[in-house]
Amino acid sequence: MRGFVILVTLACFASAQHQALIDYLERRLLAIEDRISLWHEQTTRYASELRELKQQMVSQLENLDKEKEALRTNLDGVGTRVDRVERELDYLETQNGAQPCVDVDDKLIEQQVTQVKEKQKAKYLKLTDCSDMISSIKAMKILKRVGGPKGMWTKDTSRASGKIYVFNGTDEDTVNQFPSLQDFTRSPGMSLSTDLKLPSAWRGTGHVVFNHHVYYVSLAEEISVVKYDTRNNSVTDSAVFPVQDHVPVYGLTPDTLMDLAVDEEGLWAIYATRQNEGHISVAKMDADSLDVEQMWDTNCPRENAEAAFVICGTLYVVYNTKQPGRSRVQCLFDVNDMVSNEEAPLVYFPKRYGSHSSLKYNPQEQLLYAWDDGYQILYKLIMKKKLEI
Repeated sequence: MRGFVILVTLACFASAQHQALIDYLERRLLAIEDRISLWHEQTTRYASELRELKQQMVSQLENLDKEKEALRTNLDGVGTRVDRVERELDYLETQNGAQPCVDVDDKLIEQQVTQVKEKQKAKYLKLTDCSDMISSIKAMKILKRVGGPKGMWTKDTSRASGKIYVFNGTDEDTVNQFPSLQDFTRSPGMSLSTDLKLPSAWRGTGHVVFNHHVYYVSLAEEISVVKYDTRNNSVTDSAVFPVQDHVPVYGLTPDTLMDLAVDEEGLWAIYATRQNEGHISVAKMDADSLDVEQMWDTNCPRENAEAAFVICGTLYVVYNTKQPGRSRVQCLFDVNDMVSNEEAPLVYFPKRYGSHSSLKYNPQEQLLYAWDDGYQILYKLIMKKKLEI
């Protein structure tokens, strides 16, 4: 009997524990269901807020795109106005040359002319009666863009030849030859050209084509000028330039060790040495023998110079800035002493792309053939007499 009571007691106790466990589990399930419901509400609210935020962002992006387009339109308008102002400035510069600072008496002019003529006889025998100098730049024509940022292009100065020559780069040996300026202009790239392979590589951009001959600067152990006949594809002559301690002639174009030029009087060499204290020198050369006839040290500094050319025995040095801006002729040197640097007008070039790597004067056309950041450009010059300054 006592054992039965114990069993009944144990059974009642087990039943009570089982019911308590069931009640506990039911409470936990209800708590979990409440939390799931809360999470669902929060998730729904967050999703709604994200949709609203997305709509706001899309609206703001659309407004930003509209503002960006309006800003681009305004910038295009500003760029157009700046270009117009630059063209107007270029036009004014071509119309208004620099005026002399003082009036000169006629008798004094006659005395100066007499002195100039006497100096010419004693110092330098002119080959022609050319007395032109630049007054201003009349026009600029951009023909095309072919080749790299540095190079040189020019036209044979012989009256019997209209061929165009392209020296692409500063250390190559193959020149592109075009039958005419029209062929060069309409040619896709170099496709209409004939390759002219030189016996050695040229250095820099200081080369010319004169009377069916390519005159180019070569560098082996010393700086040499090579004369190459384009008609029979052979070297006619070569000569070491008789100067030691060469330095690049232009501060802004360090690849050009020496610059050759052609004008109405023939062949010239523009160079620089350590002995000339940072200034440019010029020499008259015999185009047939490559002999140096006479040499002059100028007062034109190398610093910030980018190119130069010669017209009627006058060296024109073109300057720029390290961050390329507007090029200008800021220094000249006349070997005949007919015009001084102080009296010459300041000539500005129209705004272009970067800076000139070469400027080559054609005396038959009175044009400058320019290479500017891979663009081939022609400058038409307005000339005046030196004695009219």
